[in-house]
Amino acid sequence: MEKILMTLDNFSSAIAENKAFVASGADISTIDGIKASGFPIIKAKVPGNTELDMMAAGMIDFDPFFGTDTLKMQDYENLHDIYFTTFDKPSCNAKLCFEGIDTIADIYINGVLVKSTANMYISHEVPLCGLKEKDNELVVHIKPVMIESRKWDLPVVCNSLTYGMASLYVRKAAHMYGWDIMPRIVSSGIWKPVYIKEVKEDCFKDVYIYTLGIDREKQTARLSVFYTLELSEDKTQDYSIRVVGECGDSKFESGQVLFSHCNRLEIDVKNCKYWWPRYAGEQNMYSVDIELLYKGEVVDTCHRDVGVRTTELVRTNTTDRDGNGDFCFKVNGERIFAMGSNWVPLDPFHSRDIERLEKSFDLLYDVGSNVVRCWGGNVYESDEFYTLCDKHGIMVWQDFAMGCAVYPQEQKFYDMLEEEVVFIIKKLRNHPSIVLWAGDNEGDYAYMSWGGMTRNPDKNIVTREVLARLCEMHDFTRPYLPSSPYITEETMRTGADTSEDHLWGPRDYFKGNYYKNTVCHFASETGYHACPSPKSVERFIPKEDVWPWYKPDGVAKDSWLVHAACMEVSPYAAFSYRIKLMADQVKTLFGKDPDNICDFAKQSQISQGEAVKYYIERFRISKPRRSGIIWWNIVDGWPQFSDAVVDYYFVKKVGYHYIKRAQAPICLMFDEPKNNVIDLYVANDTLKNRNFTYKVTNITDGKVVLSGGGCAFSNASTKLAQLAIEEEEKKFYLIEWTFDGETEVHKNHYFTNIIDIDYDAYMTALKKCGFDQFEGF
Repeated sequence: MEKILMTLDNFSSAIAENKAFVASGADISTIDGIKASGFPIIKAKVPGNTELDMMAAGMIDFDPFFGTDTLKMQDYENLHDIYFTTFDKPSCNAKLCFEGIDTIADIYINGVLVKSTANMYISHEVPLCGLKEKDNELVVHIKPVMIESRKWDLPVVCNSLTYGMASLYVRKAAHMYGWDIMPRIVSSGIWKPVYIKEVKEDCFKDVYIYTLGIDREKQTARLSVFYTLELSEDKTQDYSIRVVGECGDSKFESGQVLFSHCNRLEIDVKNCKYWWPRYAGEQNMYSVDIELLYKGEVVDTCHRDVGVRTTELVRTNTTDRDGNGDFCFKVNGERIFAMGSNWVPLDPFHSRDIERLEKSFDLLYDVGSNVVRCWGGNVYESDEFYTLCDKHGIMVWQDFAMGCAVYPQEQKFYDMLEEEVVFIIKKLRNHPSIVLWAGDNEGDYAYMSWGGMTRNPDKNIVTREVLARLCEMHDFTRPYLPSSPYITEETMRTGADTSEDHLWGPRDYFKGNYYKNTVCHFASETGYHACPSPKSVERFIPKEDVWPWYKPDGVAKDSWLVHAACMEVSPYAAFSYRIKLMADQVKTLFGKDPDNICDFAKQSQISQGEAVKYYIERFRISKPRRSGIIWWNIVDGWPQFSDAVVDYYFVKKVGYHYIKRAQAPICLMFDEPKNNVIDLYVANDTLKNRNFTYKVTNITDGKVVLSGGGCAFSNASTKLAQLAIEEEEKKFYLIEWTFDGETEVHKNHYFTNIIDIDYDAYMTALKKCGFDQFEGF
């Protein structure tokens, strides 16, 4: 195990515009050269971002999250940032480690170029040799990616979202160039820690412990420990490894003499304690210590926390209205209904992600999720994130970092991507929570039709060959999905629906034909807009623009457009439709436009809550025909009008509570009317039967209209009862249930014919149920 000897965080940086930098001819390989350049020098925080340092120094004197000031950040896309510091020679063999540099940089030590980087997602290491005893100089010259990207001409096969073409050859989070959920802030900086760590002559380079198979009846498992070592002595057989693992009263120990620096050791585990997703069982983790010994003496150690489990994806390319298809995760042989959120950027400045992680994850867990999809337009999350998912049983669908584009189909891009993907797989593959590698987000859509002609996505070499080969080579234990949604030659030839889909559609009435007639088994994206609370809106929209949201000509005000991710002030800009879309959704539900921001925000949040609740319940009721839904999304990455159910300031929209009730592991819910009858169902996502009693109350008159008892059968959706309703009635029903032997009352609700409804009547019913959980009003 390599020991960190010192952390480097006392940096300064020089800032220069590109033309001035080029014209100066400055030698920035040394600190004296940097100081002689005349470029302004400021304090640099590491981990940090260039733009945040400039704000702290007063060089950026506005709040990029307020009004239209986000657009001003485009003036800073041409900056060179030259970090520098000094360090003393470590007392042993060592290397310099950068966990993350954003993005294209040259690294100098004592005036000598020692490494160049071009990927923000991976770490970079530099062996340290020939150092002085004191005051060794470290310089990191980060170059402007918008200038550097001009070095790569794109082949005509490429396409992307409006603002993203410059991103395709730069391994940097795609959202930074502008997305429908994030602003265009093409940031830079040393965004992760920098440190010097010890280098041992004999050490573990890599250890991967994976499950070969389990026998649940016998409560056993077979594990494989695959290891790669650095060895200094000639005779390999003088080395051995020892592996010891423990989880409660389940223990194992094994070892072997080495005959190669790479090998595997298979271990049988008795009385095995399995790792399960949330609701299906416990999240047991084995504490495993691996020792490297030379002639019987320990020379290095490695620790892994191991979850013993198997995972597979049962899927077909297509499906139909009769359900002839499948897309379902199985863990330890059990079908798991997946419900949770897409995970989007936590902040435009990723050095701040870690500050927002705990609160964001707590929301994901509290709302009842058992799955999270790490979306491809983002960075790869921190180690802490995946550890939390392991601990709490949150299955991770992990996209590789590509989205909504056709990336270059040529060797130099494949080579860039391969370095990244091998690094990411090896870094993350020991986490049992990761159940899927996915090639990209909506890349098949982009390949098939976004270039103006219909093309077959199966010809995408990046996802069909490069990534598939790397996943098979470095982690064959998990399924690999080339794209989401995955569109095969069969799909194109037959015109059939895909078994997994993104359900955005027209974004009109949430119970309209598109949403009620979709046939996919698994929805990995779907959502609905909602306005943040007035107190939150006032933090990022100028007072004079808060209400109404539109100008006299009916077009959304500039500040509202910008905070719907329009990165130019134009009614024709990309994503300019989103504010009116949100307003139309409100009018559809309540029949008229509100006349103040408070009512608008509440009605918008109710609209979102009812929509996402409907999507979740529709999928849960039709289990096992449907097997999962990952909605968009838990929390915003910046202040905006969006599909998130918690805004950037961590203020919950009321829909958060609707979703939390709908995602209870055992939940009662009504299906949609058929012949003036609504069926009451109980969905149980646990692996145990539970008995309960229930009642359904018409909140308008207080009468109990249904009551009884039943059994929630394990891992199933079961019809309990039927309720006759009136033609075109608009009534609010409260559903309550209590499990046998418990006193806690669980609740859900259902509103019949929920379109063009009376706002005051709805609010009265909401208050009677205790569901008026609005924040920030």
